[in-house]
Amino acid sequence: MKENFFSPIAKDYTRFRPRYPEELFLYLATIAPGRTLVWDCATGSGQAAQDLATHFDQVMATDISDELLGQAPQHERITYSKANALDSGLSDRSVDLITVANAMHWFHGEAFEREVRRVLKPNGIIAAWSFAYAEISPAIDRLTRKVHNEIVDPFWIEPNRIVENGYRDLYFPFELVPAPPIRTVSQMDLAAIEGYMRTWSASVKYQKHHGVDPVNLVHEELLSAWGDPPTVREVVWKLNLLVGTV
Repeated sequence: MKENFFSPIAKDYTRFRPRYPEELFLYLATIAPGRTLVWDCATGSGQAAQDLATHFDQVMATDISDELLGQAPQHERITYSKANALDSGLSDRSVDLITVANAMHWFHGEAFEREVRRVLKPNGIIAAWSFAYAEISPAIDRLTRKVHNEIVDPFWIEPNRIVENGYRDLYFPFELVPAPPIRTVSQMDLAAIEGYMRTWSASVKYQKHHGVDPVNLVHEELLSAWGDPPTVREVVWKLNLLVGTV
């Protein structure tokens, strides 16, 4: 499913999706039972894998999209591989940590649970997270949410609703580990925030269905609220973070 939505926009996905804070990876490295191997499941273009590589000896980063994997930067500690989340190819009880960044809602369920329990070491950790709404300013937030909640809303499907609900309905049958509140912060100009909204799966489907870029429908209002387009503003996302152990 992820390949169908994001492969055609792999370059924009890599360019406009924000990175995650170092605080997150320090926390995960601290609670993992070891630092030998981490599986970054549904790595996309390797945003999380790059930071994990500074804390773990080896990162196995898998995805089903050749296009996204083709955008991932190479690193001596990262091995990129095309693999389904339900069949990683990893050895039994070999993994200290599994990370799933902005993706577990696409394949959560009993089949993925079995794969998690198969590959994790005893007391191994699984961490899954997604973005909450971007926060910039009240005027700009109203317009980004107009795109999200009104214009492209008919094109969100059940997995997306799990993200909207803060991962409260995510199938996560593991022993929960207390996680600190974490947010990610980016500095973005108008073109970047518009590019980010175009990487939403519902935006991709809207444009394919209507032949119209949904973000352009609010461009003039966004321009008025933003000011000079090259102006850089702080964009904050709270992370919906779930951490568990087996």
